[in-house]
Amino acid sequence: MKKVKLWINNHLVEAEKGTTILQAARRAGYDIPTLCYLEGINAPGSCRVCLVEVERKGSKSLLASCVSPVDEGLKVYTESPRARHARKRVVELLLTEHKQECTSCVRNLNCELQNLADRLRLRKINLGGERIEHLVDDKNPFIVRDYNKCIKCRRCEAVCREQGVSVLAAQNRSLKTVIGPAFKKSLAEAACIACGQCVMACPTGALTEKENIEEVLQALDNPEEFVIVQTAPSIQVTLGEAFGMPVGTVVTGKLVAALRRLGYDRVFSTDFAADLTVLEESHELLERLKKKDRLPLISSCSPGWVNFCEHYYPEFLDNLSTCKSPQEMFGVLAKTYFAEKEGLDPAKIVVVGVMPCTAKKFEAARKELVTRGQQDVDYVLTTREMARMIRQAGIDFEKLPDEEFDQPLGIASGAGNIFGGSGGLTEAAIRTAFALTNPGEAEPVIQFKELRGTKGIKEASIDLKKGGKLKVAVVHGTRNARRMLERLKTGEHFDFIEIMACPGGCVGGGGQPIFGQHDHRELAVEHRRKRAEALFKIDLGKKLRKAHENPAVKKVYQDFLGHPLSKKAKALLHTTYTARGKTPGLNVPKVKPERKVRRPAGLPG
Repeated sequence: MKKVKLWINNHLVEAEKGTTILQAARRAGYDIPTLCYLEGINAPGSCRVCLVEVERKGSKSLLASCVSPVDEGLKVYTESPRARHARKRVVELLLTEHKQECTSCVRNLNCELQNLADRLRLRKINLGGERIEHLVDDKNPFIVRDYNKCIKCRRCEAVCREQGVSVLAAQNRSLKTVIGPAFKKSLAEAACIACGQCVMACPTGALTEKENIEEVLQALDNPEEFVIVQTAPSIQVTLGEAFGMPVGTVVTGKLVAALRRLGYDRVFSTDFAADLTVLEESHELLERLKKKDRLPLISSCSPGWVNFCEHYYPEFLDNLSTCKSPQEMFGVLAKTYFAEKEGLDPAKIVVVGVMPCTAKKFEAARKELVTRGQQDVDYVLTTREMARMIRQAGIDFEKLPDEEFDQPLGIASGAGNIFGGSGGLTEAAIRTAFALTNPGEAEPVIQFKELRGTKGIKEASIDLKKGGKLKVAVVHGTRNARRMLERLKTGEHFDFIEIMACPGGCVGGGGQPIFGQHDHRELAVEHRRKRAEALFKIDLGKKLRKAHENPAVKKVYQDFLGHPLSKKAKALLHTTYTARGKTPGLNVPKVKPERKVRRPAGLPG
């Protein structure tokens, strides 16, 4: 690649031709602020926060560094008085339209707009004028859309498009412009899959998960209710980041200790239910292979992917595994098996899931996931909500001792742990499928490094010996899911496909920590890769690494379920799906018209 030489702040630097001024400056150690820019996803150059002063052939001008290419001999000034003044005025203009309730906003102290205003020393807003006050869209159980905090950076639109969904786009013009579903519909009326990647990308509090903290606290304070908490595999390697720990830090023991101090009656692991899912799904796969029926079997643990399939590819619903997700399997066992074992009234049991994903909130509210008149899971907290609860309780997370999960629903194999990373589900299932098809043989711990990593679609041929050869694929991100399904429609054959809605799998879920910095490391591929590697290291360090060898799972079958795919197991651990269409058309009440608010100059919004 051809190199060019340019001057940045009077220092000579070298950069590849075709790179932008922003990229060259950051690689040279100069931090130019951004808002609308997301590397590799969104670079419209519209917010103008990244303006720099550029001198070319004796002429100086302000350019948006995120879309302006480098050139030989270019002179760039990232902090000239003119550039600083322009950036400051741009942010001031954004703030005049912004609903300024920083102290009560869920993104307080990790908001990119707030941090940028501080960096630019914006202490007073001298501009004023007309702004439109919008109503807040909170008609669904997973994501809240507050248009009053939207800065129209369109990052949510870009990541939604990157996911292959594209339900968000600019509507109206001028002051009335909003980024949302077409025809002024609510997210509840759109074919949104609830993956939450838009929430991860939003620089402000315009998109947030719908909090369940208050409901959970009320349950914990109610002596009549027995509150059980389950934690998803990926939480063990992501929660620590919310407290300043390095990426990939395993905090399993501290997580358990924190949950006990919050007052939960039992602290269990969703990893246990992941092992159970492996047993059910492996048997389901072998049954379909034997009958040559509804192949490929496609995983159904990711609710965002399930939503995507229901909305956009309902013709493949029969291919989905009928297994409930580990979250839901755990919930139903807590209110049946555990309730019977402990002599508890299921009606007084409250099951809380700590999950990496906003779609898990949608999943918990599904009408298909009701057993004996009760929702399997009552409330879902994202990783972010869990961190807030810990802080609000005054718990010093880093100083907590390491504690163990409660029994019996806290025992998990390494196979259960790796569910949180792309490829982990497949690896776990193949370990068990090999044992089931080769009884009596020494069982190797099967690892498939070719199915791990950040590539969007990974394929492999797996030799199960007596079980024959399987053609499998691992897919993450729904744009890649769309590509895979289109291949299937052309007649291409696979036996098993793992699909996760979020890039990187659950480690990249829409409920994971947000840091409010313009490096956007929470969205970076490398960041998510390190999280996944930490999960695989947990598996590697365990003696128990195969789901079918989990003694707690064996006990559940022995005492309660009978065997995988038994009548009872199918009734409790399996589910059905709903073809929803691209326009669900939910019965949502009409909203009141927007009203204009006249604000004098200099007054905060």
